[in-house]
Amino acid sequence: MIGHITITPFDAAAILIVLAAILGYINRRFIGLPPSIGMTIMGVLASLAVIGVDLVLPGSTVNADMVRFLRAIDFRATLMDGMLSFLLFAGALHIDWTAMKRGRLAVLMLSTFGVMISTGVVGGGFFVLSAAVGLPVPLVWCLVFGALISPTDPVAVMAVLKRTSVPPTLQATVAGESLYNDGVGVVIFSIILATALGSETFEPSKALILFAQEAGGGLLLGFGLGWLAFAAMHSIDDYNVEVLISLAVVMGGYTLGRWLHISGPVAMATAGLIVGNHGVSDAMSDKSGEYLLRFWSLIDEILNTVLFLLIGLEVIAIPADARLLIVGLGAIPLVLAARLVSVVIPLTALLPWLTLGALAPTTLVWGGLRGGISVALALGLPEGPARSTALAATYIIVLFSVIVQGGSIERVLRWRERRTTDSS
Repeated sequence: MIGHITITPFDAAAILIVLAAILGYINRRFIGLPPSIGMTIMGVLASLAVIGVDLVLPGSTVNADMVRFLRAIDFRATLMDGMLSFLLFAGALHIDWTAMKRGRLAVLMLSTFGVMISTGVVGGGFFVLSAAVGLPVPLVWCLVFGALISPTDPVAVMAVLKRTSVPPTLQATVAGESLYNDGVGVVIFSIILATALGSETFEPSKALILFAQEAGGGLLLGFGLGWLAFAAMHSIDDYNVEVLISLAVVMGGYTLGRWLHISGPVAMATAGLIVGNHGVSDAMSDKSGEYLLRFWSLIDEILNTVLFLLIGLEVIAIPADARLLIVGLGAIPLVLAARLVSVVIPLTALLPWLTLGALAPTTLVWGGLRGGISVALALGLPEGPARSTALAATYIIVLFSVIVQGGSIERVLRWRERRTTDSS
């Protein structure tokens, strides 16, 4: 309810699309920031304006109405059970499998062991940090936070990579890792969260079996769906039906993955890679392939815009407590350090078999952006003292990641490239 008006799911979607269109136009016409950065900043400014109205006009209920509207949107369900399947599939369609195949060992290591290492480093550091500012969080909940903040967001990462001159193999590796590490991160998050809630006792062997079932099952499901779509598209030449088949893969496949208790995100990334590479080049006419890619590019753009707007608006959900701001700011260098460790260790281990070049560590660390997935997982945490701390830290890290890292990645890579050239 907002006043006496009932907000239906369609109303919520309509409000978000209208806001996204208005703010997107303002950004494109007058500001010119990259869409992900521009929409996030304007969402934050809109949220602060709402808060400011209540401060200036004590009798105002604008803030309360806005909070009720945002709470009517289940951010976690909207992203994890809706938008994410479309975003991952659309992102995977544009990844060059030939380039990614050369970096497949790095993708595998970074999206599994890298996420595990980062979860442990962030969890331990956050335990110390939260206690130091007077908001102590139990270690198991610190590990929950480590799991939800460790995966890089494929939406944010691929939006940034489009604006850089990163070599194709490294670009495909970064994009491939971001596609798969969010699925792995969600699995690790679910395992640790169940332990934190006391619904399951943590047993390493059981956790490994569950991990293999979720991630491995997602790979197999995505592989099967991708090749099924390939066979269907190969037998016809009708772009309307072929686009419909791709929609069926995304919506039906993600739902099937949830029913089977396997990773839908991993399945969608895999299916998108197959359809985007083998399907477009070998199963479709040029006209059908062009229509399919343009359709999914439009879906990707619309959902990206709404997602980053939602991230900006969610500032209203954070309680007003200066200590939460301190924890969030302190968590930024912690998460960057954890990312550095979780990148350097796997890449060093792979040196006998694979070298991604001097730009790889900088690209993977500074280009490893956090985004909507982390926010969605944090918003889905149960009520309790750990929730506010984790949510505030997540939100501040995501804002820093999207605005500062995303806005400076081109300059950072150019600077690193000059340093490499000068020293050689």
